Amino acid sequence: MTAFGTPGDSSRVRPRRRADAERSRVVVLDAAVRLLAERPDAGMAAIAAAAGVTRQTVYAHFGTRDALLDAVADRITDQAMAAMDEAEESGGTALGQLLKLQDIGWRLFERNPVLLQLGSTRADAAADQARHEPVAARLTRLIEKGQASGEFDPAPPATWLVAAVTALGHAAGDEVGAHRMSVEEAARWLRTATLALLGVRLRAPG
Repeated sequence: MTAFGTPGDSSRVRPRRRADAERSRVVVLDAAVRLLAERPDAGMAAIAAAAGVTRQTVYAHFGTRDALLDAVADRITDQAMAAMDEAEESGGTALGQLLKLQDIGWRLFERNPVLLQLGSTRADAAADQARHEPVAARLTRLIEKGQASGEFDPAPPATWLVAAVTALGHAAGDEVGAHRMSVEEAARWLRTATLALLGVRLRAPG
């Protein structure tokens, strides 16, 4: 073997195998996101079939269904973050941006009902917390902006308001998961409760 390697050099084969494995993982994850949006109870075999791979391949990338749900949640969170970044960059009032942020979250929630399973099946609370941190950071910026502009009640600490708004969102999701509210009803009452919490007084029509 020369210093420059040979066509069978393992140093070349390993990166190619890693790239092939990553492409395979992406194919499985894409299929999982699509299928679970339609069938939240779909199992690993159905996801494998949708991806055009064997069930063993799915398990090689994601050892359990919970691990696959983690990856799906990460993908959906990335989509939400991109949409929220765009909403923030578009400008407008703090209230308008905050309501956009909630609307983005609920649109993704409605399109991906599998997210309802995450609360009861998550084994890694740290990962769930990390997933919420970027959203909390955006909420904090918007609430501080709204308090500075006089849109929101300036008295409560912004961090407390962020925690309360987040808790309202979880409560709304729980109501949908328990089939006590539709997604539309929960989103409407979440907005109403959020406005009341922030001390927003809407002008009467007319």
